[in-house]
Amino acid sequence: MAAQGSRVGAGAASVPAPAQAVLRVRAAVRELLADAARGGLLDSGAIGVAVSGGADSLALAEAAAYTATQRGIDAHALVVDHGLQDGSAEVANQAAAAARALGVRSARVIPVEVSGGGGMEAAARRARYAVLAEALPDSLVLLGHTRDDQAETVLLGLGRGSGPRSVAGMRPLDPPWARPLLGVPREITVRACAELALSPWQDPHNADPRFTRARLRGEVLPLLEDVLQGGVAAALARTAAQLREDADALDELAAELLTRATCGDLSTYTPPELEVATLVEAPAALRRRAARRWLLDAGARNLTDAHLRAVDDLVGRWRGQGGVWLGGDLVVSRAHGKLRVCREGSARAEPSEE
Repeated sequence: MAAQGSRVGAGAASVPAPAQAVLRVRAAVRELLADAARGGLLDSGAIGVAVSGGADSLALAEAAAYTATQRGIDAHALVVDHGLQDGSAEVANQAAAAARALGVRSARVIPVEVSGGGGMEAAARRARYAVLAEALPDSLVLLGHTRDDQAETVLLGLGRGSGPRSVAGMRPLDPPWARPLLGVPREITVRACAELALSPWQDPHNADPRFTRARLRGEVLPLLEDVLQGGVAAALARTAAQLREDADALDELAAELLTRATCGDLSTYTPPELEVATLVEAPAALRRRAARRWLLDAGARNLTDAHLRAVDDLVGRWRGQGGVWLGGDLVVSRAHGKLRVCREGSARAEPSEE
């Protein structure tokens, strides 16, 4: 399992010039870093690259090292050792060595402890993202998610009924995260590694049917590609991009609505109250988006569609009902023509205005 990474350094040096797949990966990284630079996101002079030793991350590491050198910044490889498999430390060290051979300024192995609820996949993801976010403060961290990963994310969102935010998939630029390969098929990263004479590590978890993503990758998407005669992953990625654009526009309108509805200096409550009269004139979809932002700012967590619809009923279907409990100790209530969020036990409801 761990032996393959040892061949990376010598293979990389034997390639006389980049071939088509390598150039495509480099172009994707170059384009995203150009966008990041315009937004001032490269001002730290460094970027991180999450490297596992797999094809996606090795192709990304090579492209990031090359493009960073062109831009006069440093690329640092970050290898997370989850400790979930025998020999994981050896795999992590070989991945770091491979990244160094590909030209990054430094490569660091970061051991983590995987714990908590939600299953091993979710726990490992939380642990990984936590340490990556802390590894290079104020710098972007590049992740090797490809178009195929985006398609899997969209399918997961559809299957779970998580709403448009989930179906919109991952953002290419979502500081501190940067995902330059979301438009690049996985087969291109595999070909890029072949062009570089690299032997990527094959993570056995990626083919383990105990994991949902593994089954999506190995069973569901191939079946859809067969039934729908190809192009499914690309179509799902396009759908995600379209939904992100729509969601961004709706979020902007919802932010304007929230600003208009906020009572501001007239409110003695923190977070501020919202004027029902302003909210009720807006479409329910915008009201729910505005309410979501308001509640998150108030400290609410794990908001569901049911929560947001119940809060919206205090505006659009008001019958004098009581407050909406959000979990923890937060309650949203309506009083004197305003919505307020407060601690459980301090909410007061007003009589029906109908």
